[in-house]
Amino acid sequence: MILESALNFAFKDYFKSLFNFKKDRNPCWKVLGGNIASGGFAGASSLVFVFSLDYARTRLASDAKAAKKGGERQFNGLIDVYKKTYASYGIAGLHRGFPLSAAGIFVYCGLHFGMYDSLKPILLTGSLQNDDDIWEAVKYKNTFDVFNQIVKKEGVKSLFKGGGANILKAVPGAGVHAG
Repeated sequence: MILESALNFAFKDYFKSLFNFKKDRNPCWKVLGGNIASGGFAGASSLVFVFSLDYARTRLASDAKAAKKGGERQFNGLIDVYKKTYASYGIAGLHRGFPLSAAGIFVYCGLHFGMYDSLKPILLTGSLQNDDDIWEAVKYKNTFDVFNQIVKKEGVKSLFKGGGANILKAVPGAGVHAG
């Protein structure tokens, strides 16, 4: 998940530079379209790197579920999934369902990043518009300091905010992999 997010951000800036639409010299629909397209291409590009990991994780999860029901395990781990899939189907076997996933991630990341990049200059004004100003205002010593301050101010329960939304987001993803 972290790898995919890092790749999304890296690719988004790259594709955005290829479109090179600027709000001061292009119509807003062109800038919005460029932002959506760069986000979509970024999502699809990152999927190239992480799709086989998602595929293997899904196969391991279904294998574990079958074993709980009394069946025999088919795989002994991640590397075993790669070896057996590659031996049976070649490199294409590790990318089953990729086109469907790429189409879905293109729309999702395109809208996610495109709307953010397009609305940020409109909704955020003044010092909030510059991400550097936001980080300068937040003073933390390290990751443990962040953790301690959050728990102290908001309680342990606040560490799990967004967990339900993340679970709901994963359900359609499982459907895409099954498809």
